[in-house]
Amino acid sequence: MADPSDVQRKYKEFLDLLPLTLNLAGLPPSDHGRYFTAEQIESRLFTIRHAWKAARQVTRECIQPGSAPAPSSPEVG
Repeated sequence: MADPSDVQRKYKEFLDLLPLTLNLAGLPPSDHGRYFTAEQIESRLFTIRHAWKAARQVTRECIQPGSAPAPSSPEVG
């Protein structure tokens, strides 16, 4: 079984990244009074999972020194 402090840390990471994840996913809300079908929910979950991975990766790149790619010079032309 997972260590309770590890579970708590992962849960906090999830909650901290949730706004960025949802923005990266770019999913529109449902219309008022209409519900998503099971297929639509599954599709949205797929999108959110990939957005979560991207949010976690970009956050780690920004936090860890030396791991972020060097900024590129602006093109002149």
